[in-house]
Amino acid sequence: MGSGQKTAYVLGGYGFIGHACMAALRVAGFRVVGVGRSAGAARARDPGGEWRILDIARASVDDWRRVLAEADVVVNAAGALQDGARDDLAAIHEGAVARLVAALDGRELRFIQISAAGARVDASTAFMASKARGDAILAEAAFDWVILRPVLVLGAEAYGGTALLRASAALPGLGLLVAPKSLVQTVHVQDVARAVVQVAGGEIAPGIIADLTEDGCQTLGALTCDIRRWMGFSDWRQAVTLPGWLVAVAGRLADGLGWLGWRSPLRSTALAALRDGVTGDPAPWREAGGVRMRPLAETLDALPATAQERIFARAYLLLPLAIAVLSLFWLLSGLIALADPGAAQQVLTARGMAPGPALALVVGGAGLDIALGAGVLVRRWTRASCGAMIALSLAYLGAGTLLAPDLWADPLGPMLKILPAMALALFPLMMLERR
Repeated sequence: MGSGQKTAYVLGGYGFIGHACMAALRVAGFRVVGVGRSAGAARARDPGGEWRILDIARASVDDWRRVLAEADVVVNAAGALQDGARDDLAAIHEGAVARLVAALDGRELRFIQISAAGARVDASTAFMASKARGDAILAEAAFDWVILRPVLVLGAEAYGGTALLRASAALPGLGLLVAPKSLVQTVHVQDVARAVVQVAGGEIAPGIIADLTEDGCQTLGALTCDIRRWMGFSDWRQAVTLPGWLVAVAGRLADGLGWLGWRSPLRSTALAALRDGVTGDPAPWREAGGVRMRPLAETLDALPATAQERIFARAYLLLPLAIAVLSLFWLLSGLIALADPGAAQQVLTARGMAPGPALALVVGGAGLDIALGAGVLVRRWTRASCGAMIALSLAYLGAGTLLAPDLWADPLGPMLKILPAMALALFPLMMLERR
């Protein structure tokens, strides 16, 4: 690598680990460039940062040669948990790495791969197996490389599995535990970033594969209880272990939602990882001269635990419920109207509207209701659907007030019930970020 300020490119730079690496490298004096496929997510994550917008899973060898022409360090923090509408494990963990290796062949640089503790080709999940195959491709590269394999990463930000961990720890009344006896080790996201800076600065010899983990270990049940106390909640009076069949059903349901664009931490891959345990060996990293990884107690001490953590944890649990209720409400509203359009038509004709326009209004409104009820289930359309639900509800209120003002005084409250439905649609609209 040349003299002067070095340039580090971070693939997946707006992700949980990638963003921490970008910040740490910048503080260490590197010129930092993030790479990701979403310009909107990049701007939201680091508005003042330098970005290259590229679909990492599909970029060609020539694309990588062009984008990484100035790179002294490449950090690959891109990844996916499971195949889905937006993710292809083989493409991101293997194909992308193979094209990167071809593009950078013979270059004088350092490549830092963020893999996962437990990655091996015979692993029980496609995630771990594909990570291992990508690592193997990198290990044949003709440039300096280091593969870092973090265990369960904790940070101030709630993300994926760590968000679910907080949410499950925040359950009121009764604790519901999944695989409570599985062994888990943790690592602070800033410690992962510090390790990346150390490798990028040339302090670690190339060609090593090392887990990033605390020395100690705890069960998943104990970790959940530790997180609950950290958030400021009192211990549960009683906690029960969810039966395996119920957890499996939840995983299959979450897998299905993955094809609608939802990256649920309840997908079967995540649940299998919890069953298998999340552990690593701290010795290789320590022997290589790596920075110390903090134990869980120090990690929690270093993280904030304020009202926002408690509010988020419980809102995270309510979000899927809110979306399910919204979908059911709007789908049934449309289907019931179509099942007996004459009844709804009569409400309008009794107030002076001609039969033809009244029927068209009923059928058209029912079609919109069904479209919105289905659309809110698709991740990329959820926020737009919620906004359209609010707009359509206002239109219904306006039209109802003009055409049938007496409905405001109806004892069943058909007009009044639109107001809480609008408020419910605001919840996902405010909670969900554009990705």
